Amino acid sequence: MKQITRRKFMEKAMITGAGVSVMPVMASSGDNNLKQVGNTPPVDTELPGIPGNIIIQPPLADGDALQHDFSTMRPLRIKAPVIVTVGQDEGDLRGKDNIVLQAAVDYVAGLGGGTVHILPGTYIMRNSLFPKAGVTIRGSGEKTILWKAPSVSSKLIREADWYEYCVQVENPEGFTPGGGLALSADKKNDQEVSLFTITAIKDNILFLDRRTEKNFWPVDEARATTRFSIIHALNVNDVKVEDIILDGNLSANERVNDNYAAAVFIQYCDNWSFRNVTARNYNGDGFSFQVCDDVRFENCHSLNNFDLGYHPGSGSQRPVFKNCTAKGNSQGFFWCWGVCYGIAENCIASDNRKYGVNFGHRDTDNILRNCLVENNQEIGILFRKEENEFRTGDRNIIENCTIRNNGTAGPGTGIDIQWKTNDITIRDCYFENTRNGPQKTAIKISADAQRITVENNKFSGDAVKIEDLRKKS
Repeated sequence: MKQITRRKFMEKAMITGAGVSVMPVMASSGDNNLKQVGNTPPVDTELPGIPGNIIIQPPLADGDALQHDFSTMRPLRIKAPVIVTVGQDEGDLRGKDNIVLQAAVDYVAGLGGGTVHILPGTYIMRNSLFPKAGVTIRGSGEKTILWKAPSVSSKLIREADWYEYCVQVENPEGFTPGGGLALSADKKNDQEVSLFTITAIKDNILFLDRRTEKNFWPVDEARATTRFSIIHALNVNDVKVEDIILDGNLSANERVNDNYAAAVFIQYCDNWSFRNVTARNYNGDGFSFQVCDDVRFENCHSLNNFDLGYHPGSGSQRPVFKNCTAKGNSQGFFWCWGVCYGIAENCIASDNRKYGVNFGHRDTDNILRNCLVENNQEIGILFRKEENEFRTGDRNIIENCTIRNNGTAGPGTGIDIQWKTNDITIRDCYFENTRNGPQKTAIKISADAQRITVENNKFSGDAVKIEDLRKKS
């Protein structure tokens, strides 16, 4: 039998008109809005202007390959993502610590992305969980807890130069292969750390997964500690974290600076989402993200962390917080440097030891809407003083918020607009100081501030509604 190529077949079909009868066979009579009249091809009756010989394929629901209509001969052009379960007594992978969780993440990432579903249990974290692009990490709600193991510390007894792959510690007890490690030179800067993973241990030698890159010398009081984030990522995009609790075990862990680690620490990472995630009891920040665009939080909680609740860090654009809570931290929502076009909506910032919300260094064009800011010990919402007028947090909007009883250990101010902050709008807000409450002043405006709009607000119990120092200067 003479063979014919696909191209020759199509050419012949078009010449003979066979294409008219071939095309309808390729479409299911169940396709949305497709009707066939006589021998003409199906057309979309609700999309005027579509040529009669074009068949419109319905979009897949959420890009889900499993929803493909296999009653037709249309090709499937997207992957079906893999789902791997991790559990302590059941699941595809089984274990009780970060190692099995990381194995699941790496496996799913290797297959092009998908979901790691962590079954109920408390998983001991001796190192960070390092997400990969295209992976969803999903727990089982409050029943899934990633718990940071207690930290240990030992001074270095052998000089480590910047090009080495190991350090020698005085006491190796508590350090484990595969565990997280922070190196510091405390005499030079006790806030700065470099993070590693221990690949092997021989006697009191800790072998590292990468070069030291800096000098760690005993003369500089160099130390090794097991400080690390619970979730940590650098240069990883498109990740989801859902339905999980991250517990930092604060009382048994040494503090770490929020520019290096946190319960969640990500840097140079775009398009992340957190839903129903709680970060609690971490000896540092709850959520810290640096130079990250389009990071979204929904129904998340940052509770009783030593430092900041939510730390949208330097240069991060368009952060979104919906229905989130920051309670019992040093500060609730801390806008860092150059964080713009963010929104916090229907959020709670309460009972934090300093400020509920803090804007400053080039943090512009953000919106705080429908939020409750109450019982913060110093100031409810702060627009902080910067070193020069080019760095002020301008063009921010506070809208339809309740600001109540702030200042138990401070000046007793609901909103404090400091120095040369400009173009702030405060509208439709409710300021309340309950009986014997600490919030004596609802709004304070500095003498140097300009173009501050205060409109349609309500006040109850504040001794001073608006302290406008511009009028006194």
